[in-house]
Amino acid sequence: MSAKWIGLFAFAALALLAPAASADGFAGLGGEAAGFEQATPGKPLVFPRDFGPHPGFRTEWWYLTANLTDDSGASYGVQWTLFRQARAPGIERPGWASQNIWMGHAAVTTATEHLFAETFARGGVGQAGVTAEPFRAWIDDWTFAADADAPGAGLSRLTISANGPGFRYAFDLAADKPVVRQGDQGFSLKSDDGRASYYFSQPFFRIDGVLVLHGRQVKLSGLAWMDREWSSQPLAATQKGWDWFSLHFSTGAKLMVFRLRDETGRDFRAGTWIGADGAQQALGRDDIVLTPLAPTPVSGRVVPVGWKLQVKSQGIDIETTPVNAASWMATSFPYWEGPIAFHGSHEGKGYLEMTGY
Repeated sequence: MSAKWIGLFAFAALALLAPAASADGFAGLGGEAAGFEQATPGKPLVFPRDFGPHPGFRTEWWYLTANLTDDSGASYGVQWTLFRQARAPGIERPGWASQNIWMGHAAVTTATEHLFAETFARGGVGQAGVTAEPFRAWIDDWTFAADADAPGAGLSRLTISANGPGFRYAFDLAADKPVVRQGDQGFSLKSDDGRASYYFSQPFFRIDGVLVLHGRQVKLSGLAWMDREWSSQPLAATQKGWDWFSLHFSTGAKLMVFRLRDETGRDFRAGTWIGADGAQQALGRDDIVLTPLAPTPVSGRVVPVGWKLQVKSQGIDIETTPVNAASWMATSFPYWEGPIAFHGSHEGKGYLEMTGY
């Protein structure tokens, strides 16, 4: 049996357990994590070490979303994600004894199409993994890595590529500001009872390259946002999904906000305002108002593809609209993810992710 099919079987086994774990938050992320490390406040993030994997933690991901345009001004979105899920804590065991399962997602969105791919790998055999220095994340022939022509640049110069049914892409990325530590210096609370993750972002990427869509080559450029997060038990058992926004303002400022929906009725909200100069301000629950709009049938569900978003301390009062309302990722754990535009007190573009619908 090939590495891919062994990985697929193992991850499918986890997926089959998900309905039974429905009392443990979205996708089991609120389930018990005995033996795994937990995110705690006051532990500084260290680079480049934290670009790489954290074997003591149960789950982590490397995430990139990009808002792009072609020469005519048409909007496109691109996503690249690598997830690591550990079935047991500790340093990775060698070869087929590895306890790590890897999953990759890639997507391309236009006004009329949303194309995506999902792939799986077993850890320990070289099919997928991450190295911290030089940074390189890969699964099969999908890569997200430091630019070979810029040694020592960390996350400031990267290349990224992926492919799937009907698409393939390759882009270069460059950032001129340091990463942003979300929450309290990288400690990101997710619930009132202290569930948390470690979380940092690089929201200042410029991106350009080539998308091949159904055999047609398109040159694209724009803005990209990288998220890096790891935890073992980030959700409470009553938290059934989230709504997450990463926004690029026309002024050069950035905003990340999220809402974790709780079946008790007390949703958890948090975020970060990031100035054009890279200065940041943590945002608390009472500062953020998220109002779902435009409930739309998508893949057999009703999903709020438009939102009213307010941040009182920054005078932000905007409404978001999707580039493509049908940006549904029909993957093992399905979710909505796609590019958006916003208008109102401020203008710009960004990405929206919604899970648990």
